[in-house]
This record gives sequence, C-alpha cells and structure tokens, in this order.
Amino acid sequence: MASKNDNRSNILFRYAIIVFWILVLSTAIIVKLSETTVVNADKWNEKANKILLQTSEIIPPRGNILAADGSVLATNLNFYTARMDYRAEKFNAAHLREDIDELAKQLAANFPTRNERQWKRHLLAPLDKMPSKRPRAYKLLSGLSHADMELIKTMPYFKRGNRNRTGLTFEQYMKRFNPYGNMARRSIGGVGETTESREIHGISGLEKALDSLLYGRAGTARKIALTKKITDSPVVPAVPGCDIVTTIDINMQDIVENELNNVLDSCGAEWGVAVLMDVKTGDIKAISNLELNPRGPGYIEARNRAVMGYEPGSVVKTLSMMIAVEDGVITDFDEMLPTGSGWAYAGGRPITDAHYSAAIRAGDVLEQSSNIGMARIMTRKYDEHPGGFYSRLKELGFLDPMNTGIAGEVPPRIDSVAADRGGRIALSRQCYGYATEIPPLYTLAIYNAIANDGVFVKPRLVKELRGTIDSVLPPAYMGNGKACSPKTAKILREMLTNVVWGEHGTGRFLRNGVVRIAGKTGTCYMIENGAYNTSKKRLAFCGFFPAESPKYSCMVLTCHPTKNFFGAATTSGQVLRNIAMKLYSRGLLGNSSEYASSMSSSDGPTFYATRGEDPFKKLRGPLAIPKGKNIKSPSAVRSGVPDVRGLSVREAVVTLESAGYNVKFTGSGFVHTQSPSPGTLAGRGAVINLALTR
Repeated sequence: MASKNDNRSNILFRYAIIVFWILVLSTAIIVKLSETTVVNADKWNEKANKILLQTSEIIPPRGNILAADGSVLATNLNFYTARMDYRAEKFNAAHLREDIDELAKQLAANFPTRNERQWKRHLLAPLDKMPSKRPRAYKLLSGLSHADMELIKTMPYFKRGNRNRTGLTFEQYMKRFNPYGNMARRSIGGVGETTESREIHGISGLEKALDSLLYGRAGTARKIALTKKITDSPVVPAVPGCDIVTTIDINMQDIVENELNNVLDSCGAEWGVAVLMDVKTGDIKAISNLELNPRGPGYIEARNRAVMGYEPGSVVKTLSMMIAVEDGVITDFDEMLPTGSGWAYAGGRPITDAHYSAAIRAGDVLEQSSNIGMARIMTRKYDEHPGGFYSRLKELGFLDPMNTGIAGEVPPRIDSVAADRGGRIALSRQCYGYATEIPPLYTLAIYNAIANDGVFVKPRLVKELRGTIDSVLPPAYMGNGKACSPKTAKILREMLTNVVWGEHGTGRFLRNGVVRIAGKTGTCYMIENGAYNTSKKRLAFCGFFPAESPKYSCMVLTCHPTKNFFGAATTSGQVLRNIAMKLYSRGLLGNSSEYASSMSSSDGPTFYATRGEDPFKKLRGPLAIPKGKNIKSPSAVRSGVPDVRGLSVREAVVTLESAGYNVKFTGSGFVHTQSPSPGTLAGRGAVINLALTR
C-alpha cells in the first residue's frame, strides 16, 4: 500500500514540476507580450511604419524594335541559368552516381559546351567535398531558353522531379534578344546598365537614340502587410515602353549585308558601309556597316559610319553641279571648258584630273569626273565670295540635322571661307569633295532628291510608334523640302546615267542587261598624321535605280581595298549593282521575279534556265557563309533541289541561290515547307517557294 502511495506522490510531483514550468513560461510570454504591445508599442509601430512606408521602383517592360513588316528585331526574353544545390535537404548522391553516364551523354549531345567526359567530371566534382562544404548554387548552364529548361528536366536523374532530391534549380532573368542575330546590329543598337544605376538603357543605335520611348516610365511600389507576410503593392504603375516600328525591310537588309560582305571579302577592304533608301519616302530599307574582324577571319558589324563625317571625294560633284544648273551658273552644256594637264586656281597647287584632255564639255563633267571642270564652273559664281557656297548649302537645308534616329549622327562640316586667296582655294577643293566632311547619309539624301524630282526628303529609320503613344510618322523634309526643280533633277539624272552608260563614263563597269543604274563614283585619299596617304583610298559610289524610274537610292563606301579591285566602280559600285540585280531577281523592283517572263533572249543576258550558270557569280565574288552555320553545300545536292527545311531564311536563300535556283518565300523565321520538295529534279533557274514559320 505504501508503495502505491509513493508512486502516486512521484507522479503528482512530476506533474507539479511540469505545471510550474508551464506557468513560468506562460508568465514570461504574457510579460513579453505586454512589453511588446503596451510598453514598447510605439517603438514597434514606428519600426513597422518605416518598413511599410518604404517604396521601390518598378522597372517598366522595355519596348520592342520591329522591322517594317512587324518582324521583331529586338525584344525582351526570359532566359534561365541552371544550378544544382548539393546540400539540398534530401539530395541523393547515390542516384546521381547511378545516372551519371546517361546524364552526361545527353547533356553533351544537347549542350556541347562540354563533351561527355567533361560533363561527368563537372557534375561529380562537388561530391569530392565534405557534405557540409558542397556548393548550394553550382552553375551548370546559362542563357537557356524555356524549351532548354524543360528539356533538362526530362533528362536522367533530373526527371526524378523533386528538387530537394536532385538539387536542380533555375534562375530566371530578362535579356535583350535579337532574333535575326547581327542583322543591322549597329543600327538597332544595344543595351546595358548605366553608371548611375543598374537600370538597363540603350547604349548605341536606335536603342540609345530612342531610349526614352523604349524604356517607358518607371512606377513605384510600397510595402503592405498581409496575413502572413509583407509584400510590394504598386502605388504608381509602370508604363511600358513603346514599340518602335522601323523602316528596315528584312529581305533587303539580308541582300545588302551579303553583297557588301562579298565584295569587301573579294577586295580585302578594311571596312565598308552600305545604305539602301526608298526614293519617295526616305525610308532606310537596309543599312550595313562591316569591318575586318580583329579577332578572327571575316567581317563583323562595325561602327555606324553612315552618320560619320568623311571627305566624300567626287560623289559631291553631283551636289555642286545641281546648284550650278539650278542657279543658272551653267546653261550651255555644250560649252567647252579648258582643262589641260592642270589648273592653278588662285595661285594654289594645280588642280588635276585623272584622265588628261585639253578641254571637256560642260555636260560631261560628271560623266568623266573632271575636278578641273567642276572647279571652273563653281568658281565662276563664287570667285569673289567663296563663303557663298556654304550659304547656298545652308539655304538648301543640307547642313540641317536629319534626326534619323541613329545614334552618333553628325551634320556635314563645310567651312565658310573668307574672300581671300586661301578661301578661294578652299572653295575650289570643296566643290569636288575635298576640304569637307560629309556623312554618307547626307550624300545619299542629295542623290535621292535628284531621283525624286527634286523633293528633298529626310532619310529616316523610324516610321511608327506603338504603345502608350500611337503615332504614324509621316515623311519629313530637309530645308523647305525642295533641293532643286524637277527640270534640274531631270538634267542631273541624265548626267548620272551617262556616268554608267556614257562612252567615257567612270562607272561603265556597272552596265548590265537587267537593271539600268545611274550614279557617281568617288575617290578620296585618306588622311594619316595630318597628310594625305596616297596609298590608301576611300572609294564611294552613290546612285539610284532603275535609272528611268528610280525606286531606290543607294550609297556605298569602301575603305582601303588591298586586292583584286581598287576602283570606286569595281568596289562600292559593284556592291550597288549586285544589290540592284538581286532585288530584281526577287521581284522587288516592281517586276516579276522570273527572268523568262520579263525578258526575251534578245533583250539581254541568258540566265540559269538556258545556260545553267549563275549570272551573279562574277559580280558577287566568293559566297559568304555565316560563321558557325551548317549550310548545305551545292555540291552535296546534285540529285535535286536542296533540302533547306529548318534553316533560317538567310541560310535557305544562300543555299538555293548558290545551287542555281530563284527563291520566293512567305512568312518569317525558319523554313517550314518547300516546293518543289527536296530532291525534286528541277532545272536551274526554277523558282523554289518557301513557307516560313517562327
């Protein structure tokens, strides 16, 4: 009996101890609660208010940059970085070792940044460490698309699903993406963090010039208390950036880039720039800037030299002649101007011509590119007031900013000179392209005005804004909108046509039986260490086509060719000619793209269907294949039409045209279907129809 009482006493004693500590703990909680909610209430309320009053910036979604047809040139996309947590709660190292061979094999097949052996070593390396020292965010891959992320989740070991067992995690981040790669890359531009903050803003090209529109307007958020947590709540919503619709035509951009690259590669030039513009609207349909790759073979997108100032050489004679005709300085085009071996105007160094003749007809000055003839005409009016030439250009609107939307744009530098010997000498040089700095885009604008019956439209790269501001931008004009009268423009068009088609034209190399080209050659020595280096030249050709009814104007500038071609017509002019002929071949000049339907055998050269050879082969030089692209070789498709399904439009067109076929396509992105089907026996010159999808 005593034993039972003792057990009961022990149990009650233990219960008493437990109750005592429960009461102590409860008292402590009540005291602490009272202290927090009553005694120190003001302190905690103040702290809470500080947190709730905090605001943060909401970064707005950046607007897209679109081509003229709505194709995306630059956009924001989500990318992912794959990591592994080797200290995850239930990380199973045994399963990883079990699946490592197959996992490494699949990773190597789909992500060949490492081979199978390297992947295996990379994945197992953290297991050599103590469990407590293994990494928690071990990097596997970055720059992954959503499809890549889903693919990794299906691989051996990772497909076990539970991230606490596999350790697989993905970090999402936003990145500016250019679906067409380097196409028009410098004109589109790039983005990056600013020095002032970590905000992403434009740092070059359209991204920079139109940053305020693309960036939008940042919003603000304030902390709010929910049942289980404090979170951000928008106070002022962010305003998304506008989408910018450019004037770029994807098809034409592809042609211009390829033809510029081909000729630069053929002549070994340092760099080149080409701009293609719609005559009526001033829309820049294509713009390409290429320079030698300093880190490897081939050419890469370079600085946007289309808006940088250079001595233009003889292409500026067209501007001088336009003023002379418009102002009545020259009215008799049969007048003979004495030239001889040189002309020492105003006691300066004699002006010379590349081709010696005793005299030249005034109407042939552009055709034969006579420096002396041009100087004699212009000094006839401005001899006593050389600064009048500058004033005339200013009145014309030629010195006004264009505001094309291209970052880095500068106006021409043409000095206003005094009426002394030095000023007169400077005038005589300025009128044929020296002692000036004129961006290629300004030169192009003058030729475009001549092609456009004197209407002086501004080149532009932006035609529409979409978003919070919806606005279609109409064509704008330089000066008062008139460079010259329609009559003067017609006279100049005839002169420029003679540069190519005249008996003594400096652009005779550009003759062809497909597209009639008009334009002007220009050569200028490069300045190095304050003096002209006669061994280095910049070679220009500026013109328009078709000459009889101009649709597009084009300016090409080539710097320092080192092999094969050394003249303005054979370098820059060849680029323009190849562009014109390729536009014709694709039916982009208002013509049928099938040669046979638009020309008889007696009208001009015979094409693929009858001779089985590519008429562009000699014109475009070696075929430029984008680095790293798996383009099918024409020699590998002798059994019929090449299979281009799955290739990008650029790769498909290069493959088919180099195999001797014409190409038509609809849509954008990659080839989904083709007709005739791959392997079909089709004669060279046949049209291959492609359906594209993204």
